[in-house]
Amino acid sequence: MKHLIRAWLPVAMCMGLIALESSVAFGADHTSGPLQRLLEYLFNTHYTQPQWWRLHIAIRKCGHFTGYGLLSVAWFRAVWMTLPPNDLFQRRRLACHGLAMLGTLLVASADEFHQLFLPNRSGSIVDVGIDCLGGLVLQAIVALWMFRRK
Repeated sequence: MKHLIRAWLPVAMCMGLIALESSVAFGADHTSGPLQRLLEYLFNTHYTQPQWWRLHIAIRKCGHFTGYGLLSVAWFRAVWMTLPPNDLFQRRRLACHGLAMLGTLLVASADEFHQLFLPNRSGSIVDVGIDCLGGLVLQAIVALWMFRRK
């Protein structure tokens, strides 16, 4: 039981963070002002509204890419720790990558579907694509790391 908790707790934590960020409080209308003031202070600059809106969208999309990339790594780790080892290392590794991507796709889809019902959020298939791309890139990094390590 302890082994399963250790394996799956990071997935649950990532999903919890995604659920928190998928709330009304973290909509662009609530994050824009504080984030703009912070970045203007840190970089001692001022953004026009069009400049800021483009930057804010880029920051949010990078957050999607990174957050779901990390979720995919957590999924991979959990599946790797849960599946019994066998003689076919490559087959096991590919299964873990596939299941990690499936988990990432399902969470991203559920998140965007949930946002359709919030007054200041919108669900977007583009965001699901960005989320899955983040997962795919980090899965490629994991695969490369495992290949070089073996």
